[in-house]
Amino acid sequence: MLVDFFFFLRQARLPVSIQELLTLLQALKGEVIGPSIDEFYYLARATLVKDEALFDRFDRAFGEFFHGVQARVDLAGQIPDDWLRRNLARELSTLDPSGLEKLGWDRLFELFHERLEEQRQAHHGGSKWIGTGGTSPFGHGGRHPEGVRIAGSPSGNRSALKVWQQRAYRDYDDQVELGTRNIKIALRRLRRFAREGADLELDLPETIGATARSGGYLQLKLVPQRHNAVKVLMLLDIGGSMDEHVDRVQELFSAARAEFKRLEFFYFHNCVYENLWRANRRRYTERTETLDVLRRYSADHRLIFVGDATMAPYEILQPGGSLEHHNAETGASWLARLTSQFPRFAWINPEPEGLWPYRQSVAIVQQLMGGRMVPLTLEGLTRATRLLSR
Repeated sequence: MLVDFFFFLRQARLPVSIQELLTLLQALKGEVIGPSIDEFYYLARATLVKDEALFDRFDRAFGEFFHGVQARVDLAGQIPDDWLRRNLARELSTLDPSGLEKLGWDRLFELFHERLEEQRQAHHGGSKWIGTGGTSPFGHGGRHPEGVRIAGSPSGNRSALKVWQQRAYRDYDDQVELGTRNIKIALRRLRRFAREGADLELDLPETIGATARSGGYLQLKLVPQRHNAVKVLMLLDIGGSMDEHVDRVQELFSAARAEFKRLEFFYFHNCVYENLWRANRRRYTERTETLDVLRRYSADHRLIFVGDATMAPYEILQPGGSLEHHNAETGASWLARLTSQFPRFAWINPEPEGLWPYRQSVAIVQQLMGGRMVPLTLEGLTRATRLLSR
């Protein structure tokens, strides 16, 4: 079973190794856990997964592989008597013996083995069989003053099934699409601070030092406030095939506005040509010449394109290829001007990366971008911030 589980994890793109599998087998051989799928889940995750970014992927694979597996599997032949006696002693020592029938140690132990031999399926809410809930002395989540918990946790509400279904580590997966909070975290790596402006911020270390040097007389030292010095120019594709990505692009834009105080943005459709615009509803009446953008913003701006790059190839490569107007110069020419003016640039594509090979226009834009196209995932934004930082 564990060998099959190992290969199943590998198929789920988890980088588990033979050494980690041997560690898991050694831990099981050393009986570091009891016969509980809950405990096995945590042990397997601790030994096989070394990166929190992979926890969500592990949870999904674990849930799929062990779906429907009962926590109790042939316990009669697998639970050592000495282990059972130790656990019975620990459980009984903390319970109030009043209220229900007192079975006694020997009788309880005898009944437990009888139930193991007779029971053939899972049972819940009864008074006899091993299961969950009810008043049976065997199982978990029930009520009996001389019961023994079999599998499950003392609280009865944190089983492994619930843990992997919660997917608490979804946001750590570097392949998932992101929400605003995670986008902010990813973009924050790009921020660079510089001191500028009036002397409005207290320099505490210098104040303490100067006060000490003056014999205790307070000497306030002020420094310019720290401001985010990164300048970002963002060009966003809107309309057409981008409509299905509106929510995620809005999250990206919202996060960028929160993280970068010096953010300038313009819109385009499919490919950049001689005009850009600030508002989609005024795209035909209030345009900004792309040449004016090139003149207005300095080369220290980080340039971020956001678009799915999905269009007809002639929209990029031919004069007059635009679907909305006659462009005298190709879109490729304008992309070349922009990337030459702003050498720190990246293209963020909201389309899943697995679909890119099936889009001829994506391959063309990738080539024009020098391979600086990344998907809208945590891993993709991390790559983008590296490209924009160079």
